[in-house]
Amino acid sequence: MPAKRVGIFGGSFDPVHTGHLLLAECCREQAALDEVLFVPAAVSPHKIGSQPVSAEDRVTMLKLAIGGHESFHISTIEIDRGGVSYTVDTLQALTGKMAESEGSAPAAESSSPKVAGQKLFFLMGADSLHDFPSWREPQRICELATPLVVSRPGSPAVDFDLLGPFASKERLDEIRGLAVHMPQMDISSSEIRQRVSEGKSIRFQTPRAVEKFIESNKLYSIDNANS
Repeated sequence: MPAKRVGIFGGSFDPVHTGHLLLAECCREQAALDEVLFVPAAVSPHKIGSQPVSAEDRVTMLKLAIGGHESFHISTIEIDRGGVSYTVDTLQALTGKMAESEGSAPAAESSSPKVAGQKLFFLMGADSLHDFPSWREPQRICELATPLVVSRPGSPAVDFDLLGPFASKERLDEIRGLAVHMPQMDISSSEIRQRVSEGKSIRFQTPRAVEKFIESNKLYSIDNANS
């Protein structure tokens, strides 16, 4: 029986928007993933000092956004752990949990991203690839999961050689062959937060249910920020 292909998609999701969802769907379809696991961060290492809305609100917005998609699920593993959320720690923990659920010993020392009948993929934008060498234990990340690098039209060509120091030639060829392409979509969580604070529309930038949740709970509004 072929291994279940699971994509891991981490981020603050503050808030989740249609760009996140399209990226996840492009990865699911093009890399033939059986499941995409959205993993909201407790504290992103790239956003230490920032004040995201509560973890509970971010998880609720994710639930509203992915509801009805049978292949999209949420893991609160980073929120439950607390502190700064490092990708390598999360993949290590997920590897152990998946192995235990299959009744096998955790494959913490394995160099293969296949764990107890499941093969892990780590979703990342091409822009994140430039910072990847500075992440905590990038080589271990590449051992635990296969990076799925997403490129957009009009953006510079993906420099897969950045992964050269952390993966064998065979692994690097595999990662190149799995490159994911998605339509250009210039939407960001920071822009959505800014537009809400200025009283501007965010219609169609995030699912309608998320938009209404933001509105009814006054998330990102100046009044709520000052309360």
